[in-house]
Amino acid sequence: MSDRRLQVFHAVAKHLSFTKAAETLFMTQPAVTFQIKQLEEQFNARLFERGHGQISLTESGRVVFEYAERILGLSAEMDARLKDMSGQMSGPLLIGASMTIAEYLLPQVLGEFNARYPSVTPRLTVANSETVQIQVAEHNLDVGFIEGDSLLPTLVTEFVCEDELLVVCAPSHPLARLDSIAPGLLAQHAYISREPGSGTREVSDNYLQKLGIAADLLQPVMELGSPEALKGLVATGRGFAIMSRSTVVKEARLGLLVGVPLAPRLVRNLALVYSKQKFHSRQLSNFVGFAKERLAAMQPWKEARDSLAHP
Repeated sequence: MSDRRLQVFHAVAKHLSFTKAAETLFMTQPAVTFQIKQLEEQFNARLFERGHGQISLTESGRVVFEYAERILGLSAEMDARLKDMSGQMSGPLLIGASMTIAEYLLPQVLGEFNARYPSVTPRLTVANSETVQIQVAEHNLDVGFIEGDSLLPTLVTEFVCEDELLVVCAPSHPLARLDSIAPGLLAQHAYISREPGSGTREVSDNYLQKLGIAADLLQPVMELGSPEALKGLVATGRGFAIMSRSTVVKEARLGLLVGVPLAPRLVRNLALVYSKQKFHSRQLSNFVGFAKERLAAMQPWKEARDSLAHP
C-alpha cells in the first residue's frame, strides 16, 4: 500500500548506497535513481548529499526517513492485521539467527514448521548475535535467535533452551586427555576464538573474567567468523577453541575432535528475541510458540553429551 518511491528512498537511506538499495529491491540502479529524483521533485527538497563516491542524508532527508520508517511500519502492520482477520497463514517470515543456531539447530525446526504451514515462507538471515539483535530492533527481521540475553530495551527476550560450551581440540592436543578442564589451564595453550560480536565469544569472555582469567592471560592466535572455520583450524592441532556441544557431535564421533567440559561447566541460554513495538501477527506468534516448543524438546547439549566421550 505504501508509495513505492518511499520504499526506494528508505532502502537507499538505510544502506546509504544506490547500488545496495537496487540489489535489495531487485531493481536497476538507474530505476532507483529515477525514483529518488521524483521524490525530491515532489518534496521540492534535496534528500541526499552526493560526493566523492559516497552519499549522506540531508536535513530534509533525515525528516523524510523518520516518517518513512513509521509509514512503512504501519503499512506492514495493516497488511498483517488484515491477513489475521481473514485467517491467512501465508507469505514471508523473516528470521535471523546466530551461526551456531542457524547451522545446527534451526534447520529441523524450519523444516517441520514449513511442513505444517506450507504457505509460509521462512527466510533465514545468518549473522552473529549482536547483528541479529540490531536487525530485529530495526524491524528488518520479525524474530531472532541469539546466544545469551539481549541488552536492547526495545526487544523481548525469551529463554528457549540450554547449550553447553566445551573446550574443543584435536585428539593429539594435551587438553584432550583430561576429563574436565579448570579454566586456569587454558592460559598455557594457544587459543582460537570467535570474532567480537559473537554470542559464543561474549559468553566465553564473561565466564573467564568471572573466574579471574583476564583476556591478556590467554594466548589468542586467531579469530574466526564461523564454527566450521573454527573446527577446521582446531583439527590441525594449532590450538583449542570454546564451542557449543551441538557443533562438534559429528567430528567427535569420527575421532576428528575432542570436546572436554570446563569445570565449573559453562552452560548458556539460547534465546528468542522480538520487538516490543512491532505488531505480532498470528503467523509470527505461531512460529514463536512452535520454535520454543521444538527447541526446548531437543535440548541439544543434553542429547549430545553421550556422543562426546573421549576416543
